[in-house]
Amino acid sequence: MCVTDHNPNPANQHPSANGNGTRRSSVSPDTVLNLEQGDPAVFEPYWKKMGDKCTMVISGSQWMSYISDFNNTCWFLEPELEGAVRRLHRTVGNAVVDDDRHIVVGTGSTQLYQAALYALTSPVDLSRSVSCLPLLTTRHIQMRRTISVQGFTDGQYTTITAPVDQEIMYFTFSKSTGHAGSRIGWAIVKDKEIAIKMSKFVELSSLGVSKDSQQRAAKIMGVICDGYQNCKAKNSELFFEHCQKLMAQRWERLREVVERNEFFSLPKYPKEYCLFSGEFNEPHPAFAWLKCEEDIDLEKFLRGCIKVQGRSGRKFGTDQKYVRISMLSKDEVFDQFLERLPTVKAISNGY
Repeated sequence: MCVTDHNPNPANQHPSANGNGTRRSSVSPDTVLNLEQGDPAVFEPYWKKMGDKCTMVISGSQWMSYISDFNNTCWFLEPELEGAVRRLHRTVGNAVVDDDRHIVVGTGSTQLYQAALYALTSPVDLSRSVSCLPLLTTRHIQMRRTISVQGFTDGQYTTITAPVDQEIMYFTFSKSTGHAGSRIGWAIVKDKEIAIKMSKFVELSSLGVSKDSQQRAAKIMGVICDGYQNCKAKNSELFFEHCQKLMAQRWERLREVVERNEFFSLPKYPKEYCLFSGEFNEPHPAFAWLKCEEDIDLEKFLRGCIKVQGRSGRKFGTDQKYVRISMLSKDEVFDQFLERLPTVKAISNGY
């Protein structure tokens, strides 16, 4: 059984301009809140405030060919995007992007992960015999040690304690700026042959990556870097500082709610010195691991009790008492989540 209080303490609610201490919300109390996926809608207001700084005009004759540069390791990588990627990492200092590193572009991190798997296992012909599987497993284990899987570690998620320097590192445009719909990711690869094989996988699976999306990504990254290169953008907040403050506020509000509820807990993260901000910061991850102190299927419970959809810990190889909650939703969705969570007053195994 799940017992809830449908009149939560107004102190849990986020103040707004409507004068009564609650934010006007377009989200109905009956709506199931989808906090399973990391859709970064939280950054949309920032880019609206940027106006036309990131606007692009594309003529009908631009970028019609599949080919960007056949002499490049990744022949469908737009030179503007390669330059923007290297500039962004050098600005933030979260990854080594020396000139001898190869950039491979893909449609998000999933395709690049598959490309890395293909590159590191391509000598194995799985069609010949099941005896190949142990070798594939061994190579996969080696790959997991080789690849550094990165959201964009820029202060909005974790502190930057040193530039990452792994054999294969990959990043996503969605996590670096919030533009998930552009479907852009990139890998920084030490070994040229691995980079060529990864590019071949992208070629075989999607015949390259949209040039329009690449150019848009390059434009937006350039706007971010310009702000830092010019020290302080006039009359506007620098993007990563905005993200750090926004995520810190969300985590603070969530912790306040959870600490008042005996059934749930959150992990604690120690402060670390961040090379980018020059300060000791507590990480503010894009996802919160919510734990129930009782032995229940927390994903099922939250969905049935307060209509919140998270992703079960079982899908990540851990206990069903954990649920991963996205911290990147729109304000009205996040506010609704914080209003619903304190209403849980009792839990039993028969919920």
